This record gives sequence, C-alpha cells and structure tokens, in this order.
Amino acid sequence: MDDVVDLGGAKARLEEIYDPSGTPILKLSGELDLSNVGSFRAAIDATYGWTVDRIVFDLSDLGFMDSSGLAMLLSVAERVETLELRNPPPTIRRVIEMTGLTGTFHIIG
Repeated sequence: MDDVVDLGGAKARLEEIYDPSGTPILKLSGELDLSNVGSFRAAIDATYGWTVDRIVFDLSDLGFMDSSGLAMLLSVAERVETLELRNPPPTIRRVIEMTGLTGTFHIIG
C-alpha cells in the first residue's frame, strides 16, 4: 500500500510503504522544518495511533531537516520500541552525530 501525504509549508512529501513483515516505512523527501513538521507529526499520529513497535524512516531523499525535525523524530522514538533511520544524507547524518543522537536512532546506510 502506497500513500502520499502533502505536508504543506516547505516542500515535503511523505510516502508510506510497508515491508513484508508489516513494518511501516515512511519515505520523506524534500525539506522537513518548522513550517511542516506539525502536519507530518499529525499524519503519523492519525495513521498509527502508536500501535506499532517499529517505524522506519527512509531519509534518502530528504534535502534538509532543522531542529524541529529532530524533535519530531525524538518524539516518535519515545513512543516506539525501535526507530530506524535509513540512508540519511551526509549533512543530516552529521547533524544527528553532532547532537549525540546516534545512540537513540538505529541508523542504516
């Protein structure tokens, strides 16, 4: 099942995919910042209601993320057992590393 949500604000796109085990993979592209992070968070809350224990974020097409995006990821990490970040671009990976959050997020790629 594929679902695309227009997040408003800065140009961003959220595509929802499920792996064979049923784990949601949320592919985020564009920019995640203060102008759209609320819509992004609301879309995740409405879809999952925090009934899943693992969420994967595919960040390979994310061009920019500010501190509000990091705060949103932390909020999700507090509610699920495992939060996996796949393929963060080098600039976003550096921000995660510099803020000391590599122990909080399971980073792949």
